[in-house]
Amino acid sequence: MQADYIIIGAGSAGCAIAYRLAEEGKRVLVIEHGGSDRGPFINMPGALSYPMNMPRYDWGLQTEPEPHLGGRRLAAPRGKVIGGSSSINGMIYVRGHARDFDTWSEMGATGWGYADVLPYFKRQEDWHDGGHGGDASWRGQGGPLHVTRGKRDNPLTRAFVEAGREAGYEVTGDYNGHQQEGFGPFEMTVWKGERWSAAKAYLRPALAKPNCDLIHAFARRIIIEDGRAIGVEVERGGSIETLRAEAEVIVSASAFNSPKLLMLSGVGPAAHLAEHGIDVIADRPGVGQNLQDHLELYIQAASKQPVSLYKYWSLLGKAYVGARWLLNRSGPGATNQFESTGFIRSAPGVEYPDIQYHFLPIAVRYDGKIPHNGHGFQAHTGPMRSPSRGSVTLRSSDPKDPPKILFNYMSHEKDWQDFRKCILLTREIFAQPAFAPFYDFEIQPGEALQSDDDLDGFIRDHVESAYHPCGTMKMGRADDQMAVVDPECRVIGVDGLRVADSSIFPQITNGNLNAPSIMTGEKASDHILGKTPLAPENLSPWVHPEWEGTQR
Repeated sequence: MQADYIIIGAGSAGCAIAYRLAEEGKRVLVIEHGGSDRGPFINMPGALSYPMNMPRYDWGLQTEPEPHLGGRRLAAPRGKVIGGSSSINGMIYVRGHARDFDTWSEMGATGWGYADVLPYFKRQEDWHDGGHGGDASWRGQGGPLHVTRGKRDNPLTRAFVEAGREAGYEVTGDYNGHQQEGFGPFEMTVWKGERWSAAKAYLRPALAKPNCDLIHAFARRIIIEDGRAIGVEVERGGSIETLRAEAEVIVSASAFNSPKLLMLSGVGPAAHLAEHGIDVIADRPGVGQNLQDHLELYIQAASKQPVSLYKYWSLLGKAYVGARWLLNRSGPGATNQFESTGFIRSAPGVEYPDIQYHFLPIAVRYDGKIPHNGHGFQAHTGPMRSPSRGSVTLRSSDPKDPPKILFNYMSHEKDWQDFRKCILLTREIFAQPAFAPFYDFEIQPGEALQSDDDLDGFIRDHVESAYHPCGTMKMGRADDQMAVVDPECRVIGVDGLRVADSSIFPQITNGNLNAPSIMTGEKASDHILGKTPLAPENLSPWVHPEWEGTQR
């Protein structure tokens, strides 16, 4: 089998690239190890906790014991399914802050500043504001990706934004538009009550064309001859075969599997490859390094009033939610329930938000258990720009072995300071008048935990990944030893090979990573096609005029 372009991974970026290349008449072959994304667990937004815990849809990766978290191993889910992680994620849509992308440009990713990426965010979006505010001139209409807002009819959801305002923070009508900083409505990739993944937005329309095909196979390595990628070795149906790429191989296999594939193919830190008996084709020390993520805690409170989603947490309640959704895609199952958010700055002198909130009108643990026997609510919170860095390395030269993932979470003192600040600021928000009719007592961490030592112990035991891995194949200048791809997503030192997914982010962006991952695919497709990039849009995003002297 051969094509002009072979894309490894039918995830957020890979689907977007397949669509744009097929649109231009190129012969495209997409390799995906996972299976179909059809079925209620994926498509019902309210069932979001299920697919990422199902081996059918998830690679089932875990971190190595994290030394600063008491040796805990944390789950590191990635989508093993059509649509990749966009088919198992929380469907939250956050572009990132404008300064994130300007920072990328300053770090050597020339042409990826905010003015450069904004047109691509617009191109991917079909934005529906639902009458909740926002300026359409900052947003896209008619793109493949539906972006919507929940009804926000739960009083707790509205109380969270009002409490933020009462605490002295900004209120924003659209954190993805002119002003990220503040409290306001969350956005999600949900359309007509169903998950709207990259598979639905991009891959299915691409596969409808005669020049785009998908095969279910396990990519073992990229075949590189005389310094050029010419194909991919895959395992399919128990046999190993070679797929040839006439033009290029594009790797979009995640921040974990993309560096693993490059290293198995001879591209990576020379000494590490030699340890595993792999011939070095290109010595790129940055492959697998610079691993970043967002960690989060949830601060939980019991509710005095029976207004939370707890009323649906019985077998009968879940049956009701499922029946309504199956009948006409309505009811509590038609939303991810993350309908209000906040982006704030932790201290004076912080130029743009470095703390994010996901508010949920129920008190529920990550494993789906209700810790407090009754109604409650919680705010997931964590710092946006941790200085900690980890790595993805090979366990062996066997492609079937999972990579070794070590985030090195909480390895800087600043991480601990930032998380303590997150807890204290959240407690202050929950203490505002807007929550007075609802707030009963703090479930987690619990009011008894006040000292730095107490809070640090809670953080160490309870912090969890927000599942935003990135950075392991940093984009930068060709003369940057730690850069892996140049600003056109070409692997430095190998012809005919590109990487386009969250692994190329030089620095993690504010918020959830699905939107910038899709944008990366959109922009990479123009570079692959040799097109002139979309014209920059020099809009001026809002930055707090007194950020140097005030926290809010």
